[in-house]
Amino acid sequence: MSKLYDAIEPSVVNDQMLQKAIVEQGPQGTAGKIAEEEGIEYIEVTQLRLQFLNILKIDNLWQFTSLTKLQLDNNIIEKIEGLNSLVNLVWLDLSFNNIDTIEGLDKLVKLQDLSLFNNRISVIKNLDTLLNLQILSIGNNFLSELENIIYLRRFKQLRTLNLAGNTLCNEENYKIFIAAYLPDVVYLDYRMVDEKTREAAFAKYQYAIEEKKHNEAQEQKAKDEKAKLEETFQLHKDAFVEYLDGPHLFNSMFADDADTAKLTSLPGVPTLCDAFRTQLVAQCTQLFEVGLSKHAVRQTEVKTFFTCHSEAVTDNQGRSAELVYNFEAVRRQRMNEIISTTDNDMMDAMIDQLNEEIDQLYEMLMTLELQLVDQLEDIIKDFERNITDMCTAFVEHVQGVFAQCRDLENHHHEKLLEIAVATLERVAKNELEDELPDDVRMLFVDKDTVINAISASHDTHLLKIDNREDELVTRVNKWLGELMKTVHANEGSRNRSRISEIINYTDYVREQLEVLLAQEME
Repeated sequence: MSKLYDAIEPSVVNDQMLQKAIVEQGPQGTAGKIAEEEGIEYIEVTQLRLQFLNILKIDNLWQFTSLTKLQLDNNIIEKIEGLNSLVNLVWLDLSFNNIDTIEGLDKLVKLQDLSLFNNRISVIKNLDTLLNLQILSIGNNFLSELENIIYLRRFKQLRTLNLAGNTLCNEENYKIFIAAYLPDVVYLDYRMVDEKTREAAFAKYQYAIEEKKHNEAQEQKAKDEKAKLEETFQLHKDAFVEYLDGPHLFNSMFADDADTAKLTSLPGVPTLCDAFRTQLVAQCTQLFEVGLSKHAVRQTEVKTFFTCHSEAVTDNQGRSAELVYNFEAVRRQRMNEIISTTDNDMMDAMIDQLNEEIDQLYEMLMTLELQLVDQLEDIIKDFERNITDMCTAFVEHVQGVFAQCRDLENHHHEKLLEIAVATLERVAKNELEDELPDDVRMLFVDKDTVINAISASHDTHLLKIDNREDELVTRVNKWLGELMKTVHANEGSRNRSRISEIINYTDYVREQLEVLLAQEME
């Protein structure tokens, strides 16, 4: 069924293969020669054919991020890999290979047309992210289970499906099964699904499809609810206040506190714990709400900064582009004048003038870039000051809230200690009305045992509060540091790239002038 190894040595997609394919498939004639001389950047290529090359392994395609169409058919590929960076791919042909498992396509979310015809695939799977899929050709494979086709119901835009040549096509109800479970498919195995087939499908599978739809609706509802919960949790996490909208901190403090749990059998302790819980949860909830509001303010500040930054860069680029546009008009005129003149002195004067204009352009472009650097530096400084002030104010608020949490714990500890000591005295005098459980009575053998147990619990509670505060503050500071590091790094990279562009452009203009003069000398 699939292509076998032959006398040609199996190959891997390498740079030499790619360069050759680009040249052969690129512009022809004069345009092709120019492209070959100047070189074609991989990132500019939108279509690529790598057919009949005995390719065994897909590799070295990570730079082709603009690729929309890729043909890898008629090779000996065994595994789908190396395609993750091709995020703009719309059309992919992997037919006539030796692929046995569908994988490695998760990132190709724009894919509309996929051909896996004539391979060794036995199960349709791992296509969940390809929700834009419209055409799927997977004929001449090893598909044998008709039930596996139900997997394709998730692709609401699928209109053309080719399964011909698989053993499942021999099933008695093959066509009406497909028509029933994939009602939006228009073309099946190169033919349009006719109305008679659809009617037969409805008659045979009506109740099964209704049940399937019900189950899918329930599954989708569950997925939506889960996604909503995950989105909400991520918001809380981004605001640094996850698990602070309830009793999580309180519960964590008492989760491993066996001694305090024993003391709940003492009169007054349950009421004391309930009051402590209510007050601590109130503090956490207040911090949670403030955290969300402060997060929204920070996000607005960040968005405003990047908008201002983008507008400044765009405006500067516009002025630079205008300078270059005007210069190009002058340059073409100068070049034509140099070509047409026969007076060497005049030619020299024209060349000098053009070189001077190139120097002027370079200076003007560099001046614009320096102005932009100064402007962006001011914008970044203002942003850094504002966002730092916001984070500092939030951290101070956090520290204030956790200080109150510690006060609540100290108060709870003191009251619990009072109850325990009073109970100890009553135990010593045999004045207790109710008999204490054995594990509780063990704590009241003497005063030191009781106090040590309660103090250990107190230390544990304070440690939980301290750790939650430290974790929150650390994450705020880390976020701020990483944000500003990224902002400064991106600006540095932008500046270096722009300077390089200016230098490369003016060098190119001078080279063109030298080429022209060399041609005139011949």
